[in-house]
Amino acid sequence: MIEIKSNWKGRIFVNRRNNRKGIKVKILNPKVYEYGLPSYATPGSAGMDLHACLEEPLVIQPGQRSLVSTGIAIQMQETDVAGLIFARSGLASKRGISLSNGVGLIDSDYIDELKVALVNLSDQPQVINPGDRIAQFVLMPVYQVNWIISEQLEDTDRKGGFGSTGVGHGVKR
Repeated sequence: MIEIKSNWKGRIFVNRRNNRKGIKVKILNPKVYEYGLPSYATPGSAGMDLHACLEEPLVIQPGQRSLVSTGIAIQMQETDVAGLIFARSGLASKRGISLSNGVGLIDSDYIDELKVALVNLSDQPQVINPGDRIAQFVLMPVYQVNWIISEQLEDTDRKGGFGSTGVGHGVKR
């Protein structure tokens, strides 16, 4: 478990009590102290909730995109990881709020503010309030590869792509 404490000078101390990867975080907006740092909602959560760091409610019109501040900048401590930003399933399924880029990719050497690119896919204006949980941040291992030019690729059982395996119960129809 990570214990987060703040003192009156606005510093945050992270007490690591397990084997989790460390990420340096810089508070860019003092509202983060009200909303909290990204955190896991349950012990089994894969993603940490990111909060909208807003001064006032944001109305996103149908079809409109908006880049929403989180009020924090991060620095990953290792180069073999990347941060992924995913939509929150409840926002997407109930209100039509999703990520305009599908999934946000945060490279390990990125050190600027985390922002979330939202889009309103519904037919109604949607309001994002200050402090709302708007996305999830997941830290994942990544592999950098070297391309191996080859005249031939080995055969596999798979033939084709883009729906070639069908849509029903694993049996091609």
